[in-house]
Amino acid sequence: MSRSSRVGAAAPPWVAVLLDTALVVVFVAIGRRSHDEDAALLGFLVTLWPFLVGALAGWLVAAALRRPLAAVVPSGLVVWGASVLLGMVLRVLSGQGVQPSFVLVTAVVLGVFLVGWRAVASLVQRLRGRRSAA
Repeated sequence: MSRSSRVGAAAPPWVAVLLDTALVVVFVAIGRRSHDEDAALLGFLVTLWPFLVGALAGWLVAAALRRPLAAVVPSGLVVWGASVLLGMVLRVLSGQGVQPSFVLVTAVVLGVFLVGWRAVASLVQRLRGRRSAA
């Protein structure tokens, strides 16, 4: 079993889905706040839905690959890529703005969020494994 599979096996899939969802919500909240957009729920949901749909597609692909959703590779990369790519396509199709700088910021922030927590979890798991083996 690969290292990423062992790490992902330690967390049930719903944990990954919950963390990813929370982090996408945080991403949207930070973005709307930084642009002084109103705090109306409808505006928030309009901004949020394309990225959540993208994440959902990523979770489905990762599950179809039979990889743990908490694994960095490939699940974290798939969820991140789908969130960004499909999120942007859905924003365009729904008439929302997609500027190059927004795409870049989105890719970086969601990468740090969606891949980052998996990388930290993987590192913690490896460190615990070393300690128990010592």
